[in-house]
Amino acid sequence: MQSSWKLGRWAGIDVYLHSTFMLILAYAGMVLGGFPAILLVVAAFSCVLLHEFGHALMARRFGIETEDITLYPIGGVARLRRMPKSPGAEMAIALAGPAVNVVIAAILALVLGLGLFDGPGTPVILGAFAMNLLSINIVLVLFNMIPAFPMDGGRVLRAALSGWLGRVRATMIAASIGRGLATLFGLYSLVHGDWFQVILAMFIYVVAGAELRQVLAEGRSDSDSDSHNGSDDVWVAPPGFRWVSRGKGVWQLAPIVVHTSNRPSPWR
Repeated sequence: MQSSWKLGRWAGIDVYLHSTFMLILAYAGMVLGGFPAILLVVAAFSCVLLHEFGHALMARRFGIETEDITLYPIGGVARLRRMPKSPGAEMAIALAGPAVNVVIAAILALVLGLGLFDGPGTPVILGAFAMNLLSINIVLVLFNMIPAFPMDGGRVLRAALSGWLGRVRATMIAASIGRGLATLFGLYSLVHGDWFQVILAMFIYVVAGAELRQVLAEGRSDSDSDSHNGSDDVWVAPPGFRWVSRGKGVWQLAPIVVHTSNRPSPWR
């Protein structure tokens, strides 16, 4: 974290601001409109921070703690101590972030709909500010729900496909979609000279590939074992059951069979 500044600690999670974040503040101040634009950027990234806390707090409900949250110019990253392998847990954690933005957008829409910024003496800029922040949260939801890695929608897609195709195959599909879209998006941005979007596309491509390599490595490790006791996962096997590998990263609960011939006799 040498290149990041600690903003504080909330809900037991350290929050950092990467030093490159100052670039977007400088861009907002010098190009986008000065101090009002800087305030909008700060408000937007506050929503991004709440988005990441949505992931982190939902992960905590499944017994997964978060190392820290870091804000970058291209978004936020919550570093979970381990990733859930259960499709249900992964889907809930992935959806928790966008759900926060949906709630924020709903509150802003309600405030604007009630005309609370339209009263006499209320600066017009407040209404415009709230409308812009509403639009930003809607964009955050739509962008994050794209069904491709590393967006939340990619994790939702993997969770939905894991039970059918296995975690490894589901990851390959989501990562391939992510890298394909990143390539198209990067080429389009390059043609139009939007270098920030080009950098974003490169980031998406690299992270999608890294996620795929990690899951492939986990799949090779899992294939060496025939059973799993749940200690490394968010799900603990209930009494009388154990986790059994079906291959391709898919795990299934199976009853523990005790042969009566191996039971000690109470009369001995």
